[in-house]
Amino acid sequence: MTDPGSPSTAPGPRQGSPSDLFGPDSQFHRFFNDPRWALAMVRATVLEAAHPQIGAALIDNSTFVTHPWRRLRNTLVSLQRMFGPDEATRQREAARLNRMHTRFTGTDEQQRPYDAMDPEVRAWVVATLFESSVTMCRLSGQPLDPATMDRLYAEFRGFLAALDGGAGHLPPTLQDFWPYYDRMVNEELEGTEALRIILYRLFDHLPAPPLLGGMPTVWAAGRALAGPAIGTITVASLPEPFRRRAGLPEIPGAQTLMHSAYVAAGLARFLPENLLQTDYLTGLLALSPDSDDPRLTALRARMKRAGALVRLVAPVPAQRTPDEAAEPRRSAAEFFTEVLDQTGDGFVGWPDLAAMAREISSRLDLDEPAETRIYSAFADWWRELQTALDTDGDGRISSAEYAAAVPSLAGPALIRVAEVLFDATDANGDQSIDAAEYRALFRTGFHRSVPAAEARYSRSAFVADFLSFMSGRRRSTAYDPLLTGT
Repeated sequence: MTDPGSPSTAPGPRQGSPSDLFGPDSQFHRFFNDPRWALAMVRATVLEAAHPQIGAALIDNSTFVTHPWRRLRNTLVSLQRMFGPDEATRQREAARLNRMHTRFTGTDEQQRPYDAMDPEVRAWVVATLFESSVTMCRLSGQPLDPATMDRLYAEFRGFLAALDGGAGHLPPTLQDFWPYYDRMVNEELEGTEALRIILYRLFDHLPAPPLLGGMPTVWAAGRALAGPAIGTITVASLPEPFRRRAGLPEIPGAQTLMHSAYVAAGLARFLPENLLQTDYLTGLLALSPDSDDPRLTALRARMKRAGALVRLVAPVPAQRTPDEAAEPRRSAAEFFTEVLDQTGDGFVGWPDLAAMAREISSRLDLDEPAETRIYSAFADWWRELQTALDTDGDGRISSAEYAAAVPSLAGPALIRVAEVLFDATDANGDQSIDAAEYRALFRTGFHRSVPAAEARYSRSAFVADFLSFMSGRRRSTAYDPLLTGT
């Protein structure tokens, strides 16, 4: 691949303080609210997943298949913190990311080790974000000029430096970056299982975000058109040598569709500014389905009108809303699939419980040692579950093992999880949870779960509700969006 738009003697990346590279004046900040960047992010994710170490880590640990919207929101929030103007926030987020990635180690199906803290792997993640940002501009007919590209590269190297304490595993200059990128594409990337899941399963079976869960007709109609198109556009945008080596199909007309999509996304920047704010999008993704947030109320009103129009054009059987369809209890199989199996591989293991701990820690924005206490409590629960349910000793629990052996999960370790979760949520330590603390964890209306007369959520009530959800398999206004939300 040649350097798109950069002269052969491109200047080195800008050096300076974090305030020179990050914040509202950065090039990244401009891209963050650019509609084209959604396509670039998908492309970057596919290139990341094609790296054997990253692909293996995604398969073993990530919830990107079962909870894609949750993962998208967490990624956007993290990038916003890392590229924001506040250095203390950046350092805190970098520390959180490093703690999280330290836990992602293992081996792939070919017994090759992977480690999410490998500096070369982390450099590749940053490289895909940078290169995909450059490519999105080129494909939309607005290539970056050399100075802007150089500035953007400096910002991404600064991002890596904030994570790793240095950016030495990315080439020092933009001129050196392109040979590095070509080498990685030609020598390191593979047609991994994670890549194929993203391209051929995730888009075609993408679940509705929680806030649209009550409008299956509208969602199904839109996904049937958009899912295959996004996959086709993404494949067409990948480097041709890699497409051939990975055996990705060449679909007639894909290149035209890809360029049209990028150009159309570029034109979307002329829409009203509030519709293009990523903050607005991440805020909507964070809401629970029953939230009383006025943004959700307004969006649902518009979507219901759209749903009525779709049903007029193509009548379908009436769909029940979540409230109408919900039963007080789940079957064991439903609970296993919807709650326990966070990674969607058909089994429950430590990665599934770690995903719960990770989501809770992220929602509450925990620092050490509170985050470690959450993980430790879930680890103790996993050991308790493994001892009780893993009858064949394979280190994981199948749906059959769960359904046959456990009518209740309320052992001492699960009670400990509830106690630690209460302590983490009770930010001011007054032994009760107020409305603000409640919303930080559950992101739903406080009054919907806590009687108005109490105005506070006591420790005993919190623990009892958690155990009722986890052991009694009861549906919950609060815990369903937290642990089953997409």
